[in-house]
Amino acid sequence: MKGNMVAVVSDGTAVLGLGNIGPEAALPVMEGKAVLFKSFAGVDAFPICLNTTDVEKIVETVKLLEPTFGGVNLEDIAAPNCFAVEERLKKETNIPVFHDDQHGTAIVTVAGLVNALKIVSKKMNEIKVVANGAGAAGIAIIKLLYSYGVRDIIMCDTKGAIYEGRPNGMNAIKDEVAKFTNRDNVEGSLADAIKGADVFIGVSVAGALTAEMVQTMNNDPIIFAMANPVPEIMPDEAKAAGAAVIGTGRSDFPNQVNNVLAFPGIFRGALDARATHINEKMKVAAVDAIASLIEESELSSDYVIPGPFDPRVAPAVAAAVANAAMETGVARIKVDPEEVKERTKRLALIGKGE
Repeated sequence: MKGNMVAVVSDGTAVLGLGNIGPEAALPVMEGKAVLFKSFAGVDAFPICLNTTDVEKIVETVKLLEPTFGGVNLEDIAAPNCFAVEERLKKETNIPVFHDDQHGTAIVTVAGLVNALKIVSKKMNEIKVVANGAGAAGIAIIKLLYSYGVRDIIMCDTKGAIYEGRPNGMNAIKDEVAKFTNRDNVEGSLADAIKGADVFIGVSVAGALTAEMVQTMNNDPIIFAMANPVPEIMPDEAKAAGAAVIGTGRSDFPNQVNNVLAFPGIFRGALDARATHINEKMKVAAVDAIASLIEESELSSDYVIPGPFDPRVAPAVAAAVANAAMETGVARIKVDPEEVKERTKRLALIGKGE
């Protein structure tokens, strides 16, 4: 039972589109998450909403539950606590711990960017990226982009561009970010930072990006405006301002950045390999698996990310993640990635009609 069981743990402080609603109100959201785990990858998941926001208590509670669960999906825990909880649990447990709001979002965003760059004929190591929103998702996205070779990154928050030595609105996580981003120490607002950028990544608030800002970006800019339910800029407005590719967090626009493309397959692969951790190489493997499902001949500005109900995604991600777990030495057992893929197809409920 443990080998197929994931705990979905939340304190209800950062529920998508709703904010800090508390553990009771968060429970139906976590129940929904558990259904997605089962439907997309056959993973049994149990929602656990904790009536505390104390990092120490959350960590201790999850550690006490470790004997029962094969993995832990942290969900809707606000920054900066989410970083501390995840880091502690990764060090102090021997099962995969994955904060989906950080890494699920980052994996799908970067997969979309891999394909979007093919359309505009640009390379990861040559682009300038500006990210707006220094919460859980934003920080994870820029860290994963750095793993992918992006070196020209500026992160903005409500106080503007983050840089080393900024006197206000900083914390330990932002201090860490400042060390590897904003190499020219640009100061000022998002409007200042975005000049000449190739990519905008928004995990912030509605309306944060204007058409005028898009017009100051480099040729063929790529916009991922993922604020929910209303994006930083509406797709038609971004397109009119010159954007080449636009992604949002919404299902009623093309290129939806939806975490369901990542977390079911990631946990399926990690559980099947009995991985002790989910490491950077496993995340990169998930990115590549998602991106590669769209053939170059199929790529278009409206199709750089597979649809959330594409039944190929979870099996491909599971196989890639299990393989990466073995290659990086965190798998407890050897498995055949092709068997992992076929098993995921069998266990998944989506794509099978009634």
